[in-house]
Amino acid sequence: MRAIIGLLPVGWGSILFQGMQVAPLTADRRAALGIGYVPQGREIFPEMTVEENLMLGETINREKTRPLYDLVYEYFPVLRERRRQLAGTFSGGQQQMLAIGRALVGDPSLLLLDEASMGIQPNIVDEIARILVRLNREERLTILLVEQNMRLISSVAHRAYAMDKGRIVATLTREELTDRDHLVRYLAI
Repeated sequence: MRAIIGLLPVGWGSILFQGMQVAPLTADRRAALGIGYVPQGREIFPEMTVEENLMLGETINREKTRPLYDLVYEYFPVLRERRRQLAGTFSGGQQQMLAIGRALVGDPSLLLLDEASMGIQPNIVDEIARILVRLNREERLTILLVEQNMRLISSVAHRAYAMDKGRIVATLTREELTDRDHLVRYLAI
């Protein structure tokens, strides 16, 4: 994820986005092209309000004509209700919603989500999964999710790649994701 967004150098190979080689570009240029990033651990600004955190998302995709606050508030109404509240007072799940919302404000065409379920209670993970499915279907947003939570993966993914030590070892269909016997081959303890 960090290599795709430009925070780590590419060791070998290339990264194409919308037919363009983006590996030589800085992270801010990649974001301006329409790549949104929600890092593992969310990295919201706890001493700032929800509204201020969302405003930072405006700066990501400067080439868009207007930030998408209404869209964010439509999918995450709790953010509208608590827009003047300090982000650090939110639960882990609400902070994750804020981190996703901050990325969405810049109107990305690709959203990178790193460990979206980490430290979040299961019912909020389910709510986030439903929202991700809606964003993909209704907004035509492409989402690349790195995740270990099989329940979340199987509820949102069209396809999945199993990795071992950074290498893709299998491509899994949606049906294979729900087949426990099949999955056991790729899971490690």
